Amino acid sequence: MSARLFTALIPSAEVVEALAEFIEPRRGADPQLRWTSPQSWHITTCFMASVASDRLDRLVENLTETAARTPPLSVRLGGAGAFPNPYAARLLHLTASATPAGELERLAAGCRRAASRAGVEPDGARFVPHLTLARLRRPAEATRWLRILDAAPPLAFTASELALVESHLNDPQNRYEIVEWFALGGVGGAGYPAPDVDG
Repeated sequence: MSARLFTALIPSAEVVEALAEFIEPRRGADPQLRWTSPQSWHITTCFMASVASDRLDRLVENLTETAARTPPLSVRLGGAGAFPNPYAARLLHLTASATPAGELERLAAGCRRAASRAGVEPDGARFVPHLTLARLRRPAEATRWLRILDAAPPLAFTASELALVESHLNDPQNRYEIVEWFALGGVGGAGYPAPDVDG
């Protein structure tokens, strides 16, 4: 058996609430957009398409060490973007950044190394820290939506934990389930509410 897993930072409840209030009036404005559910919002640091069950314990051990070496991060969300580009967009997002500078990128690299050392193949795409807001049903020009999303209020939170999340693709709602929490800097925490669905 194998699982589709990723590591992620989960926004605080306050950030989720503020961003949801901004997005909600816009959800029905374009039938080509499939907006993600606020309960699913996250910043992926490493994606692993297939993790064998006999590799999971080692993966968890390695991620515990990686998180312990990473200080809690002050994360900011702001600046809209589109993948692969604004003129043939398939996904709309808010860019994520963190202080100390470069620590978000170092965390992502550490998560990939933790996966590799556990015998798990991580996704090798260039790391672009972001929070996905919407997916397009087909590629389309999205510059107007980027201008709208650029008006989102300033959003910031302190990330004190890293989550290991399972994505259930066969679930009709593409449900996300928290597998494990890892304290950044080795400081224990209660964990944020788990993301539930990806709308």
